[in-house]
Amino acid sequence: MATHAPEAPVNRSFTRMQDGKPEHWIEIGKQHQEHYKTSAPYRIIEHLRDLGELTLGFGCDQLHHSLMTATLARRDEASDEEIVAALCHDIGKTMSVPNHGAIAAELLKPYVSDDLYHTIKWHQDFQGAYYYNYMGKPTTLREDHKDESWYPLACKLVDDWDAPAFDPDFEVDSLESFEPEIVRVFSTPKMM
Repeated sequence: MATHAPEAPVNRSFTRMQDGKPEHWIEIGKQHQEHYKTSAPYRIIEHLRDLGELTLGFGCDQLHHSLMTATLARRDEASDEEIVAALCHDIGKTMSVPNHGAIAAELLKPYVSDDLYHTIKWHQDFQGAYYYNYMGKPTTLREDHKDESWYPLACKLVDDWDAPAFDPDFEVDSLESFEPEIVRVFSTPKMM
């Protein structure tokens, strides 16, 4: 696996944003662009590796689950964005299980379609159809989103790729095999 490039020297020409001149901001913009291409995708990969430390009561760790979700998406001939979203859908669990969908969605937001963003943000409500009744919550929360353009994609992500992805014996594609898709998606933000 490739590693990210070292950062360029720090610009010490100003100490307050208000004092930055056009040439400073041009250089800062160039360094941001370089960061997107050489660093951001590999930081995502390292963050995904951290999921290997979490089982959270399931029969496999969260990295295996994420790899299985992405492998199922890949086998279903999903787009690169969909595969990466499937891979990263639970990345927020390393910080907050209750808010993991929103955290993952915000990480993905500059890189994926609005439909994928909303799919990841709300995927837990779609999963709730399978278990919310055991936690005192309604199992019908996905229906709150039935008129949204991304509803079919959320159903596909959860029902076809995510919900069946807890088999510790399933032969997943390796994290390294997803590097090309991760690099393609995370190297080009759609907005700043």
